[in-house]
Formats: sequence, C-alpha cells, structure tokens
Amino acid sequence: MRGLNPPEDRGPFIAVVGGGASGTLVALHLLRSAAVQQSPMRVALIDRHGRHGLGQAYGTTHPDHLLNAPAAQMSALAGDPDHLTRWAAAAGIADAGFLPRHVYGRYLRETLSDAEQQAQPLSRVMQVTSDAVAIRRNARGRSLRLLLADGCIDADMAVLAIGNLPPVPPFPAPQSHRFIADPWAPGALDAVGDGSPVIVVGTGLTMLDVAIAATSGNRDTVVHAVSRHGLLPRVHRGPAAAGSAIWLPALSEAAGPVRLAELMRQVRAAMATHRGSWQDVIDALRPHVPGLWQRMPTRDKRLFLRYVARYWEVHRHRVPPATARRIAELRRTGRLYVHQGSVSSVAEQAGHLRVRIEQNGIKAELTAGWLINGTGPATDITCAADPLLRDLLDHGLARPDPLRLGIDADPAGAVLDTAGRPSSTIFTLGPPLRGLWYETTAIPEIRDQAADLARRLTARSQARQRPGSAA
Repeated sequence: MRGLNPPEDRGPFIAVVGGGASGTLVALHLLRSAAVQQSPMRVALIDRHGRHGLGQAYGTTHPDHLLNAPAAQMSALAGDPDHLTRWAAAAGIADAGFLPRHVYGRYLRETLSDAEQQAQPLSRVMQVTSDAVAIRRNARGRSLRLLLADGCIDADMAVLAIGNLPPVPPFPAPQSHRFIADPWAPGALDAVGDGSPVIVVGTGLTMLDVAIAATSGNRDTVVHAVSRHGLLPRVHRGPAAAGSAIWLPALSEAAGPVRLAELMRQVRAAMATHRGSWQDVIDALRPHVPGLWQRMPTRDKRLFLRYVARYWEVHRHRVPPATARRIAELRRTGRLYVHQGSVSSVAEQAGHLRVRIEQNGIKAELTAGWLINGTGPATDITCAADPLLRDLLDHGLARPDPLRLGIDADPAGAVLDTAGRPSSTIFTLGPPLRGLWYETTAIPEIRDQAADLARRLTARSQARQRPGSAA
C-alpha cells in the first residue's frame, strides 16, 4: 500500500475526492486562498479515471458538445465574471456565446495550473489517479485516512466533490455488451454509430449529446429516444427581453413556509403577465430556488419531485441554439425519433436488442443494435453502488438527506453524521447537496460554494495552527 503523506509541518493537507469541475474549483480556490495568505498547503485532487479538470461533463472531445450556458456565466472565479471570456480571447478562441465543452475543460485545467503557480513554492496540488473507497478517523497525526484502491492518504480534511450519482436504468438491464449503462464512462460510446439503430432511454440533455455523437460517425445511424413525457430541453432565446422586472410575492417573504401550489400559481400568473417571455420568469426565479426550497415543507418537495421537476428541468436547463438546430435537423431527416412511453422489457436476439415500450396500455417494440441509458443522474443515494458513499453511510460518517437526493449537510457544506452532527473534517458541495438546495448542479452555484468552502477550510486550518486555539 502506498502513501502520499507530506511532513506534518508543511501546513494543512486537504484531500479532494473527485477531479471534475467541483473538485477542480475547490482545489483552485484553496490554492488562491493559500497564495493570498502566503501559507503552506497541500491539496490532493483524486480522480478515479485520471480526468483531472475534466470529469464527466468536460471529458468529451466531440466538437459539437457545447456548454449549455453562455460563456459569460461560466467563469471559474467567484467575483470575476469575465475571467472565462478574457481567457478565451487571449487563447484566440472565437466566442460564439456557447463554447465547446472540451474547451471549457482546458480552461479549468489551465486555471488550476495558474492558481498553483501563484501559490508556489509554499503550496501545491497533487493529482492522484485512484479510487477512494473509504474514510477512517485517525487517532494520531492527521485527522483522516483515505483508503484508496491502491494506497492511502492521511489528510487533515476531506472534500467530497463527487458530482452526480451514476445513472440507474429504470428497467431490467440486459446482460449484454450492447447495453450501455453509463454513456459518460470513458470509451462507452466508442462503438456506437456503426450504422445500427440506437435506442436512448431519456429525452434530456444526455440524450441530445448521445444523439449528436451517435449520428456524427455514420450517416445511416438512426436514434430512437424514449421517455415517459417525451419532453425535450428548451432552447436559449438570447438576451432578456426589455421591460419591467419580474417579481413574485414568494420571493419577498423572508420567513414562513412556501407551499408548492401557491408558488406554481404565482409562476403561472407571471408567465401570463409576461406572455412570450417565460425564459425571463424562469431566470428570475432560479437564484431564489435554494431559499424557496429550504422554506418548502418536505411533503411539497416530494410533490415537486414527482409532478413538477421534469417540467422545471426542461425549461431551466436549456440548450444552445446550435444544438437545437442540430437536433431539429436530425428529426426532420428521420434520424432522430422521440417516443413517449416506458421500457418494460429488453431481450437480446441474433445480435440485436428487442425493446418493448408501453404507454397507456399500448405496447410497441423497437429493434436496435445499441441500448443506452440516458436518464441522467440517479436520484436515490441509498441505492448508490459507489464504494466510498456506501462506506460513509454504513459507518455513520454521513447520512442521506431527508429526500435521499444526496448527502445531508449543514449550510456550510459540513457533512452530517448519522446522529445529525456536522463534521469538522469532511465537507461536500455541488450535486450531493441537491436535497439541501436543489439548484446546486451548475457552475455558478458550484463556483460560489467552492470559494466559500475554501475560505472556511483555510480559516479553520489557520485557527488550528495557532497556539492555544480552541478550533
């Protein structure tokens, strides 16, 4: 077993589990804080696939996989909204509004490298390629021991920057190499696009990316997308329409519960008043969602997840105009079909998959060479197979949030143990906090959480090092 443990006197050692956007943003903000304080720090950025700075979202190399938000909203640095656009201009990258995702991955990597250069020689980041499988408390030395698939790391604190839960198929998964359980696993889509039909379960953002990738390599490939509602993400319209500011009574109520039915009534009224400008209503509501979510009774949250969430997602997570045009062209030319229904069974026969779809008692069958689960992240953390999550839950170091969407934590991101006590050494941010904030999966929210968390961890480390500190 190998260890990656620096000397005790070289400042705090913080292990960041997850090398995607969440982990990279935490690491670079930690390094920036260390540089400002001129204090030593070591950060281990742990990624199971070695895609440091890229992760699942920005590991794609397909040029037509674009950011789903304008570049002006995607700065990695809190307080510097133009950082990405300045970087793109300096790199000679044309800004068409929505950058390719692989370009954004390059941006994250270079920004992390810049932060490390500014923090050296006192501080640095170590990129570790391994799978974190468990966390244990240490009796001596540094507070935590992270067990890896091939070693261990002793750290003062750990940040769970694990992103979204892996997708779980909503149907009995066949034991076949022609079924792809996770399209974003490295190399998962390499063989798709061989000309045989492709069925994608789900009609959200993942399906759009899969359809674009599958139809790029072979002009004969046809994609069938299946979901219960058959809803596709809406398209970005452009700059907000001129006019009066959009206001909902629920947004001004600083205290008291928010009932889902009343909130929906207010949203519908605002859309009726601003007819044709529903995008502006959604955009005005979005920054307030975390606060509204916390004020909503648990019963109403469950109703939202069951009946409203899908409609919110397709209007909230919109796609670039270029992506919408590409999808419209695929549908117009008969290369993409959208089916409303649920997959009830899958059988393999003569090298192909026969997929049965049911909707309102009506059954249909499709034959395909590939079946891809494009339903997006799983929504029940208690069913997660990830060894680290299982270990944390089983040993009481973490617990699910009341809705089981992710990890329970306090507002500062400190993970709550099974008794509800906030940890002083284990923290999280981003998608694992969906149960706490709901809107916590996009770069603006994760960036701000990363900056706040970095300030807290830096201050906590400095307090521990002061003689006589009670921290």
